[in-house]
Order: sequence, then C-alpha cells, then structure tokens
Amino acid sequence: MPRSVNAVASRARRKRILKQAKGFYGKRKNVYTVAKNVLEKGLTYSYVGRKLKKRNYRQLWIARINAAVRAEGLTYSVFMNKLASKNIDLNRKVLADLAMNEPETFKALVASVK
Repeated sequence: MPRSVNAVASRARRKRILKQAKGFYGKRKNVYTVAKNVLEKGLTYSYVGRKLKKRNYRQLWIARINAAVRAEGLTYSVFMNKLASKNIDLNRKVLADLAMNEPETFKALVASVK
C-alpha cells in the first residue's frame, strides 16, 4: 500500500508561510525554506519590538515629566514621591500629556503637591 503524506496539509502550511513572506526581497519571498527562516526571525523581532515600544514610551514620558517639573524647581523623583504621598493616582502617560499640552494645569498640579 502506498505511503500517505497528507499533501493538503503540507501545501497549506507552505502556502501560509509564503503568503506571510509576500513583499520580501529575492528568494525570501518564494523559496519556502528561506522564507520560513526569515519569517521566524522577523516575527521574533516584532515580538521583541512590542516590548521595546512600551519601554521607550515610558522613558519618553519620564523625560517630559522631569523637564516640566525641573522648571518648577523640583526633581522627577521628589515630584513622584509627593504625588504618591498625597494619593494622587495619575500615571506617567497622563502626566506627560498634561506637561506638554496643558502647562498651566500641570503647574497647578505641581503647586498642589509642593
């Protein structure tokens, strides 16, 4: 009896990989083994990139808050400590947005924790 290889499933698997590799350069887009390796590496980079994006935004927010707070005569760490002690629960994203787009409101907030 001949060997059954399930060509339907293997073709679908190859097709899925090559469809994801669409737009790649050279053999990377149409040679299955090359496309599979490149795609795996690319997906790894995209996973890591999603984590780095969060890290970079947090860094940016802290830098913006620090710059705005230093203009008011405080440092970032002292300001955040005073916010916590007064039970003001604003995250860094909101604080950075206030510092950039609503400087008067941010100054009032800094004055309230001083």
